Amino acid sequence: MSVYINNEHDIEKMRIAGRLAAELLDYIEDFVKPGVTTNELNQLCHDYQVDVQGAIPAPLGYGNPPYPKSVCTSINHVICHGIPDDKPLKNGDCLNIDVTIIKDGYHGDSSRMFMVGEVSPHAKRLSKITHECMMLGIEQVKPGATLGDVGHAIQVHAENNGYSIVQEFCGHGIGTKFHCEPQVLHYGKRGTGLRLEPGMIFTIEPMLNQGKRHLRILADGWTVVTKDRSLSAQWEHEVLVTDTGYEILTISPKTNKP
Repeated sequence: MSVYINNEHDIEKMRIAGRLAAELLDYIEDFVKPGVTTNELNQLCHDYQVDVQGAIPAPLGYGNPPYPKSVCTSINHVICHGIPDDKPLKNGDCLNIDVTIIKDGYHGDSSRMFMVGEVSPHAKRLSKITHECMMLGIEQVKPGATLGDVGHAIQVHAENNGYSIVQEFCGHGIGTKFHCEPQVLHYGKRGTGLRLEPGMIFTIEPMLNQGKRHLRILADGWTVVTKDRSLSAQWEHEVLVTDTGYEILTISPKTNKP
């Protein structure tokens, strides 16, 4: 496994890209309400990236088959990679918006959960615990720690709260490439896996299901749903390993909170 170690130039560019991704999620928050379509949210995000941020939407045209939109919008039982469409959001929907921008050749990647109108207590709890899992994983990051430490912290908290962890999708290295080494599993054993070094940058993005962890991919080749149609939630940050610990590169400029 060859993991790129970012230099100071790379790190500064990644800070800029990460901030822009967080700023985009701050911007779109006010538009998430019952009646809006995910296509409309996609267009708002696209225009903001291109016209305001001077950035490129990384998902658009990515992969095989080429992803057709500029952001991913995953609703309720959709785990990840939901494709925006013309169906209006309903009161009580839980929505993950996953954005990745390219600025000066560097990628900023983050996702958040958005609650549409009044949502059920169990949906709020799933989102809350998923965020806690992500933060517990991030808090393990420091030189000499392992990726197994990150995955273990996430897994224990998720399972102690009665949730399952999606295992087929994981965090990833990121920089001038959208996806690269290392793969960051959201489950694992302490002391195992890659040992972390200053200058590494990767995403931590746990996906938790209210039911079983099993999934299926729809015919579009992208949309991933829970096999039992139970609710799913995801949060994502981009993290730099520093000399003494970690730095989150995608903290909200609006709230200054992760």
